[in-house]
Amino acid sequence: MIYSKEILENLYLTMVKIRYVEESFIEPIAKGLIRCPVHLYTGQEAIATGLGASLSKEDYIFGNHRSHGHYIAKGGDITELIAEVYCRKDGCSRGRGGSMHIISPENGVMGIVPIVAGTISLATGAALSSKIRNDKRVTVSFFGDGATGEGVLYESMNFASLKKLPIIFVCENNLYSTHLPIDEIRTNRRIYEIAGPLGIKAERVNGNDVIEVYRKAQLAVEYCREGNGPYFIEYLTYRQRGHVGPDDNVQGTHTDIRPKNEIEEWLLNDPIIKMENIMIKEGGFTEYEISEMKKSIVNEINHFTDIALKSPKPPAEDSKMYLFYENEN
Repeated sequence: MIYSKEILENLYLTMVKIRYVEESFIEPIAKGLIRCPVHLYTGQEAIATGLGASLSKEDYIFGNHRSHGHYIAKGGDITELIAEVYCRKDGCSRGRGGSMHIISPENGVMGIVPIVAGTISLATGAALSSKIRNDKRVTVSFFGDGATGEGVLYESMNFASLKKLPIIFVCENNLYSTHLPIDEIRTNRRIYEIAGPLGIKAERVNGNDVIEVYRKAQLAVEYCREGNGPYFIEYLTYRQRGHVGPDDNVQGTHTDIRPKNEIEEWLLNDPIIKMENIMIKEGGFTEYEISEMKKSIVNEINHFTDIALKSPKPPAEDSKMYLFYENEN
């Protein structure tokens, strides 16, 4: 199924925005200008993009340590995100949270927390509130394959199934939990099958194909919004950068933990390149149009970064401010 040229362009632009925001952090990390840990989303952009495009502004999302893409795809302010990663006062968490504690309630980004599986129960609670209010909101809980080893996931899925909550459990399976390959962690690599015994509809999707992600996400959102209960999607994908920061580093010494042929194979399956091929072959776009889109996004991200870096660092005397989110309206 090929969508309109407008939809294809919007999906592509969101992925490229995520990619260039993430890649813009690499040199500042290396130079020590960014001091907080940064878990880059490079290579996984199609998942956040397809889900984000399927949700309304009022719908909720909850994320994890690798959630810049989720924030951007849901409409979060990019300048505030960049400022937060640099721990500046005008960041989305007022410079107190850094890369792994970002929030944008006005866009439905309700909580990003780095604790593994830490927001799954929060997302389940949000879905319960939607069910009680009958407000037709859908909640998406993003987590990695490592979170499937945490009991709270199964408790939350059981409760969501029992109460028929409007929540989509999204597992972004990038084949590694920190530095451990999935074969060293799981006896069954088909993660989506964990939902079956709990009565939850589930499937596995190619997480590097934004068209497929978008199509399946729309079906899942509609399923939940109509009151049919929870949905579980396992997206197969691959992070092109390290667990934290640009490279796979262990205690400061570079250690390439992934086989070279594995990396090369997945780079050929880059979601942005894959989308560009679809846009040219089936969407009616030219290479020049795509090149101009990229240039525009690069200029936009550079502009956002310049604005973000003009924001001051939070003064020490304000350390007790903004401990809780305050609605300024």
